[in-house]
This record gives sequence, C-alpha cells and structure tokens, in this order.
Amino acid sequence: MKKLIDLQRKVVPEVLENMEKRYSILKEISLSSPIGRRMLAGKLNLSERVVRTEVEFLKEQNLINIDASGMFMTDEGIDVLENLSSFISEIKGITKLEDILTKRLGIKKIVIIPSSIDECPACSIDMAKAAGRYFFSIMREHKVIGITGGTTMHSFAENLPQMKTEMPLTIVPARGGLGEEVEIQANNIAAMVSKKLNGHYVLLHVPDNIDKDIMESITSIPQVKSTLEAIDEIDLLVFGIGNASDMAKRRKSSDKECMVIKERGAVSEAFGHYFNIDGEIVYETSTVGIKLDKYKALNDIIGIAGGKKKAEAILSIARINRNLVLITDESAANYLMEITGGFDDN
Repeated sequence: MKKLIDLQRKVVPEVLENMEKRYSILKEISLSSPIGRRMLAGKLNLSERVVRTEVEFLKEQNLINIDASGMFMTDEGIDVLENLSSFISEIKGITKLEDILTKRLGIKKIVIIPSSIDECPACSIDMAKAAGRYFFSIMREHKVIGITGGTTMHSFAENLPQMKTEMPLTIVPARGGLGEEVEIQANNIAAMVSKKLNGHYVLLHVPDNIDKDIMESITSIPQVKSTLEAIDEIDLLVFGIGNASDMAKRRKSSDKECMVIKERGAVSEAFGHYFNIDGEIVYETSTVGIKLDKYKALNDIIGIAGGKKKAEAILSIARINRNLVLITDESAANYLMEITGGFDDN
C-alpha cells in the first residue's frame, strides 16, 4: 500500500487530496448529523461552494442522505468511512508513527486514530470504536475480563456492537466506585459491556477509596469476597489511562494529598498507586479491586487515552507492563514522539 500511495503522490496527488477531503466530510457528518451545509463548511473551513459539490457527489454514491433536518450517513457510508480509516492512516503517516512509538515505548502494540481529540472532542468516539475493534479481535481467547470506570470507558462500552450469540465470558469491575456519576462507575460499565456481549457479570458494591481499617471488614462480606476472587481471575483488562491530577480529584483526595502527589512528580494513577514518568511508585492509597502485582502479571491489557495532556501518563503506564496495547489519538502520539526523542526516525 505504501508504494502505491507514494506513486499516487508523484503522479496524481489530487486523488489523495480529494480522498482526505471527502473522508473529513464524511467523518464530520457522522459525528454531527443531522448537519446543514453551512455549518459543515464552517467546521471544516471549506467554502459552501466546495461543500455543495462534494455533498452532491457523496449523495450520488449513496454514502449520505439529506432531508429537511440536514445530512446524515447511510449504512453504506458508515462502512466506507470505517474502511477508509486505515488508508487515511497510511496517507497521513500514522502507520509509521505507530511502528516508531511501539518500539520507543517497548509495548505490544499501538493503534492511533487519524484524528486529534484536542481539536475534535467528538472524535473520542473513533478512539472508543478502535478500542472495540481490537477488543473483539482477542476477547474470545479469554474468560474473565476486567473493566474500569470513567468517561473513556463509558464511550468504549457504548460503542461496542451488540452480539447476537451468547459469549462464555465473565465481565468484572476492576476497581471500586469513585463517588462520581453512576453512568461512569466501573460497575455500570461492566454491566453495559456484558449486555453487549451477552455474557455474565458480577458487581463490586464497594467504594474504591475507603480506609484500610474499614476495608478488611467489608471485603469479608461473602458477595464482596466472591467478586474480589473473580477479579483475581482477570485475564484481559480494559482501562482508561488517567493522569495523576485528574484521578486525585476523582478519588476525592484532600488538598494536602493532591499537593504531595504533585510535589512527588506523579503523572499517572492506576489501581491506587501514583507513578512518575519513569513508572516508579511515588504515592500509594488504599484501594479495592485489581492489585498492582496482578496488573504487572497480565499478558493482555488494553489501555485507552487520547489528548496531549494524557501523553506523560501514557508513557508512565507503558513502563509498568510491556504487554500493553495502547489505543490513542494523533495529539497524544505526536507529543509522545516529542518527549521520547523527537521526529528524527527515518
């Protein structure tokens, strides 16, 4: 494919330019539908005349439909958009970027969506779908799947396709609740994933950040103990990578704790531990759920994070277990390149 793209760049560069333009239009329609021509032109910084011409072409190809409310994707258009993604990644040099960063971070695999969620927050859906595609490619090899909470993981669960057949899988929340909206709690997301897969799930009705004195008595409750035993059996973990400051807020840490975490150079948090950019523990808190030793021993892990502000957290987490498969976006990937040696690789 690379040789063909290089030839096209030299002989018919307008073909690639048109493809990128139409991909951008289809993608924006998929994210913002129903949308009118004027708003679409404004979002993509194109003239209305250009948009009108392109929209007519896409409609003739049965990739979009138009009604009084605006433009929206057809089923064929959705399929074409998904199939175009890998080709656009090659055109934009993302495939090469994935190879370079996989080697630099020393992890199993990196998947980079051809979008920046810093510029297009709605593109986080693309990241969730990419994570879902990779998840579906390996889930049948596993029996117990751990799921964490947060907005990224909620998007992951929401965008999983609905399975028609029953899957012999158990879905478990990998950690306790963090005192936030019910929709983004690990319990709720584990149940969402299970329903999409027609699998089985168990719940963990325990706050994540309880005192150690209380933890012993709660974890001895039979239902809680049973769930913790299931967590010990996790053989695939899917989680959103969080930076230290955001996670400290989610965990309702005190101002004093937040200051200590910052002063010690923490850039990421996972399973009650805060890490510096080298993946070294700089602060610990009590937590319920998967333990760090268990995480380090896992052979299959999917971490999802995008945006420049998550790059240092990604680098930190990548150094804890090299079996990580990272799903990210262009903005995080580009900053990772900067902080791991620049763009000099050939």
